[in-house]
Amino acid sequence: MAQYRTDMRDIHFNLFEAIRVHETGAAGEDDLKDILNEYDKFVGNEIFPTRSISDKEGVKLVNGKVVVPACFLPVKQKFYENGWFGLGMPEEIGGMPAPNAIHLATSSLAAGANVAFDMFTGLAHAALNVILAVGSEEQKALYCEKIMTGEWGGTMCLTEAGAGSDVGAVATVATALGNDKYKIKGTKIFISAGESELYNNNIHLVLARTPSAPKGTKGLSLFIVPRFKINPDGSLGGSNNVVCTKVEEKMGLHGSPTCELNFGLTGDCVGELIGKECDGMANMFIMMNEARLMCGMQGEAQANLAYMLTLQYAHERTQFGTELCKMPDVKRMLLRMRSLSRGMRSLILYTANLFDFAHNGQEDAEQELALLTPICKAWCSEEAYNVAAEAIQIHGGYGYCSEYGIEQFARDSKIATIYEGTNGIQAMDFVTRKILKDKGVTFKKVGEKIMAQLVGSNAKWWPTECAQIGKNLALAGKILEKLGQFAAQNKIDQILEHTYNFLMFSGNLVVAWKLLEHAGLAQTRLTDASSDDKLYYLSKVQDFRFFCQSQLSKNEGLFYAMFNSDFSVTSVEF
Repeated sequence: MAQYRTDMRDIHFNLFEAIRVHETGAAGEDDLKDILNEYDKFVGNEIFPTRSISDKEGVKLVNGKVVVPACFLPVKQKFYENGWFGLGMPEEIGGMPAPNAIHLATSSLAAGANVAFDMFTGLAHAALNVILAVGSEEQKALYCEKIMTGEWGGTMCLTEAGAGSDVGAVATVATALGNDKYKIKGTKIFISAGESELYNNNIHLVLARTPSAPKGTKGLSLFIVPRFKINPDGSLGGSNNVVCTKVEEKMGLHGSPTCELNFGLTGDCVGELIGKECDGMANMFIMMNEARLMCGMQGEAQANLAYMLTLQYAHERTQFGTELCKMPDVKRMLLRMRSLSRGMRSLILYTANLFDFAHNGQEDAEQELALLTPICKAWCSEEAYNVAAEAIQIHGGYGYCSEYGIEQFARDSKIATIYEGTNGIQAMDFVTRKILKDKGVTFKKVGEKIMAQLVGSNAKWWPTECAQIGKNLALAGKILEKLGQFAAQNKIDQILEHTYNFLMFSGNLVVAWKLLEHAGLAQTRLTDASSDDKLYYLSKVQDFRFFCQSQLSKNEGLFYAMFNSDFSVTSVEF
């Protein structure tokens, strides 16, 4: 196993030179850099060493109890004792306020090192955010402190055997008992971190339907359902009849328990309504939107660490009397890995920063955030898997074996294309709800931001690449026009057959935009930079130009696949 490495220079560039996150006033640049550096040490010393061990040890269901890798227990304890869970949380509940982009940057470090471990704390964080957003004062008083200290964890429970992507088909029933208490009965599957002995209690956020509720997603409500009953003084009572009956055997994420949970099938299971009845989907989306961005981050995180470890290997490994990193074809693969993984980072951190602007009431930021979230989730997870494949290729036979821990990146990253809404679902949401619903207004506003980067010095330095991006914007306009025509004619299937390709097209375009912005900033600083900084700033220009050459160029093929042929998949029968 190679040594843990972080491209902290690029993280700092994104946060402090590009989006200038320190100007929010939450903390100064030096303080935020100290947080990042200390967290990076924690990840390198504590989380990364668990990666291979937990993958091999896996999760077991023993005598009705879920047993996670033993190496997780001391790391989880140190994580909470050091206050890392509180980063970005409100001060009034014991948190340490910080910009959203800082929190996501630290989460990325942990997810790259061991995404299976990071999921426990990430899901608890997301569940706590829902309670803070829509929970009653009594619910906040009961749950927040225990989740903050790491005594209790959290999950989100949507999926059922007959209701995967079709959330509206959820059959779990919630029967009123009075005082906002409900009897919960049903089975949920594929519940990440669904049960473990890492926490004394697991606080499940469960989507269920009250007997008189409308069909479909409009009839769903959200309930807090603890694994163990909670006494009025906050101490734990007996079982709440939430029973794990199966732990999935998976391709990757071996250290994360993916559970089948039965609610109320062995006795009464009691939950409490959070928010209003039939507002379940809206309230769950508080968690789901965070989870979708986290999926994109999981891809970005693993892609960046896979690149760093592969770069190290390519310097150390010699063939034909020279290092791999000096061979043109390996350079091509390394540059592809770097430009893609850094492109993911630029998009993820930019989008995370929009959360703070949206929270402060900037409507445009909220709309842009909604538009970019499915791109973050789908594009980053798709390309992360491709980066993992390149890492295996450069490592050769060693990459295919488990010795260097590289093949684990492919196994662990693949799930991000599937859970929290498959990438096909993300594409449908992207086109139908985020573009066609507002007649492309938000997409066009982002297009205007991109156009603003294609003039002045950028156009002088890189006329070919800027012209290429301009052409892509024109193609995007044609795609929007065609999709709008399909919508006016109510040709839904014709829209849906193109949503995935257009999302990937848009991902290539917006990442080219962010990399152009970074290259322009780096170019202005090359003259006065130190020798080390010059190499780094030059690499930002290289990333942008190579991305346009190798990745953005794919958009012409995607455009052709969408609208330059009279063949339609809707005509095919299986």
